[in-house]
Amino acid sequence: MQNKKSIHWFRQDLRIKDNPSLDSASQFDSLLPIYILDDTNSEEFSMGAASRWWLYHSLRTLNESLDGKLLIYKGDPSKVLEQLAEEHEISYISWNRCYEPWRIKRDKEIKQDFENKEIKVESFGGSLLWEPWNIAKDDGTPYRVFTPYYKKGCLNSDEPRLPIDISDIKNLYSEQIQSDGLDSLSLLPDIDWYKGFEKEWNPGEQGADESLEKFLDKGLLNYKEGRNFPSQEFVSRLSPHLHFGEISPNEVWYRAKTKETITGIEKSLAHFHSELGWREFSYYLLYHFPDLPKVNFQKKFDTFPWQKNEEFLRLWQRGETGYPIVDAGMRELWQTGYMHNRLRMVVGSFLVKNLLIDWREGERWFWDCLVDADLASNSASWQWVAGSGADAAPYFRIFNPITQGLKFDPEGEYTKKYVPELSNIPNKYLFSPWEAPKEVLDSAGVELGKDYPEPIVDLKISREIALEAFATTKKKNNE
Repeated sequence: MQNKKSIHWFRQDLRIKDNPSLDSASQFDSLLPIYILDDTNSEEFSMGAASRWWLYHSLRTLNESLDGKLLIYKGDPSKVLEQLAEEHEISYISWNRCYEPWRIKRDKEIKQDFENKEIKVESFGGSLLWEPWNIAKDDGTPYRVFTPYYKKGCLNSDEPRLPIDISDIKNLYSEQIQSDGLDSLSLLPDIDWYKGFEKEWNPGEQGADESLEKFLDKGLLNYKEGRNFPSQEFVSRLSPHLHFGEISPNEVWYRAKTKETITGIEKSLAHFHSELGWREFSYYLLYHFPDLPKVNFQKKFDTFPWQKNEEFLRLWQRGETGYPIVDAGMRELWQTGYMHNRLRMVVGSFLVKNLLIDWREGERWFWDCLVDADLASNSASWQWVAGSGADAAPYFRIFNPITQGLKFDPEGEYTKKYVPELSNIPNKYLFSPWEAPKEVLDSAGVELGKDYPEPIVDLKISREIALEAFATTKKKNNE
């Protein structure tokens, strides 16, 4: 049969380079590259507003890479694919695997449906270094703790596959094919609160490549220690690029590895690789424990006395808690669609341990506000902070926002950037302005309760209440 046609279905792999499915589909005479926005099957896990902003720009740049030939649709993928296959006599469909439970269920049904129609369907591993089903304990059960998972499981398994070069995509379809188009997806919110994102980010494959190069040149050598300081440029900021698949983890893993000959880089390189491993572990947990986004991984937390406090939640979301390092993190999130990893731990700890608000409230807010919102990483990390997750921070580990600020933002560069009303406060009092003498506040032009809020809770008292709640929960589960 002449002119065999294929479909590559782009999902979370919005790139040309090192794209196993695209490479396979490109072997056919005529290739239809498509993207389908699926708000039908995703239900409560539809992308948040910040992610949609990113997706819009990523799809636009991908379309340019494909000479304007990217076919964009919205709706139920099974119906879209069925119509395309029928109208264009498709003989092969491929995609790179996704691991969210709703996507796994959907993809299995689609694959079965086309196999019944005798159309070949293949899925590939293009988003992870190690497939979740290939890593297991000696007894065959899944790991529940990161260190043995990564060191004993992953590092003793087969090495991640080597990246493949850019696929030959000269055989893109030539006929006129109707699609909904990018604007029909309505990805950009009506209110342009995302304007600050444009100064921070360059979505797309080229932006991902530039971010990686910048990090390898300037950040990797001091990554292990430097990644804790939010005012310094020692983190990769690759998370949104990895989430949308604008660069593969294999590409990141091996390009980082090319720096291993640099003197003194060993610990930082190993630590960076292990952070890629944490991303893998999050997907591993989501695959083996699909209720991770909604259910406590450690069941003893089902009896934890979370407090319902809409006012505290709102003040936390707006960065008006009265704790400058917490507020700086929350405002960075709102203004840039991102938050430094150290701050994610600090603001998360404050929400669940000082305010006793359910971790799921934090997870949902991050889901809507983060450009790197990722169901696996978001769920696993929030449960880690709460103490309810795998390999979790002990319940008694409560981040003190004052000492965290003094230790990791000693000059106040980060905090003053996002809480500019405190710009003239001496660093000694920056993270606890309520302790500053009146003359210091007056000199800085700050009136607490007017220019900057008073603390919404007392750190010492809230810590004691949290420890008591955790102790009570532990006791209940031991009875």
